[in-house]
Amino acid sequence: MAIVTLRYWAAAKEAAGISEETIAADTLAGALSAAGASAGQDSRFRAVLARSSFLIDGTPVGIRAPDAVILDDASVIEVLPPFAGG
Repeated sequence: MAIVTLRYWAAAKEAAGISEETIAADTLAGALSAAGASAGQDSRFRAVLARSSFLIDGTPVGIRAPDAVILDDASVIEVLPPFAGG
C-alpha cells in the first residue's frame, strides 16, 4: 500500500476537523474510504467529499472513477470542496 497525504481545504477541513492526514491506500477510492473512517464516518464529512474535486500531486483527477485512480507512495491528495466566488 502507498502511504499518502490528504490535505483538506475550506469546508472539507472544517468537516474533517483537521487540515491533513497521512493514510495507507492504493487508490483514491481507498484513500477516501480511509479518510471517512478516521473522521468517524461523519455524514457531513462524507457529503463534502462527495461534492469535492481532487488533485493528486497537482494533477486534477477530473471525471475518472476514484477506484481507477492508482496512488503512488508519498502522493499528496488535495481535497477541494466547491468554492464560492471567483
